[in-house]
Amino acid sequence: MNTTDWQTLAQLYPAIGEAVSAPDALAVMDVPTGTTLFREQERCGGFPLLLSGEVRVSRSASSGRELELYRVVPGEMCLVSSSCLFVDQPLSAHGVTVKPTRLALLSPAAFREALGHTGFRDFVLGLFAARLADLTGLIEAIAFQRLDSRLAAALLGHGTQVHATHQALADELGTVREIVTRLLHRFERDGWVELSRECITVRNSAALRSLAALQPR
Repeated sequence: MNTTDWQTLAQLYPAIGEAVSAPDALAVMDVPTGTTLFREQERCGGFPLLLSGEVRVSRSASSGRELELYRVVPGEMCLVSSSCLFVDQPLSAHGVTVKPTRLALLSPAAFREALGHTGFRDFVLGLFAARLADLTGLIEAIAFQRLDSRLAAALLGHGTQVHATHQALADELGTVREIVTRLLHRFERDGWVELSRECITVRNSAALRSLAALQPR
């Protein structure tokens, strides 16, 4: 690891300085968009620390459906990787880069050693708790909220155009593409959106906000 990467890492993950004495203990790699970093049922290769980019962590079902659990950006940690390193068990989800990503990988042995330092351990456990809170919110949304209101919420906050496929939206919402397509066509008939290839143009954001604000069932 060069000096610049080490300085960036120390800024993003302040506790790393006291826990890892030698920068060479971290392997730095550049990964292009769409690369699978880890897969379900594989052994965890290390603790990833993002310097730049973004990773989507998802769970796959035997039916082929995917559910996005969370995303990791610089300064954050991967709950799946850390939990597997804690108990030395196979990974329960897979991670894919959604943009060019540069990361430093702390080996399993170095991770366990670093946990002996109070600052690093508190940092990891704090992010662990935050990730669990995010997943609790996701479970609540899947279990109790209407899918149409969740889709409406997913379309907001991106400006007038949402560049995403129906499959990508389905993966984000934890459902199948056919249901998302059916709902989008309903929104289009109501004049709320206009559909084109891999692009959804929002025509009535107020109506979408109203639907998104509906109380859970």
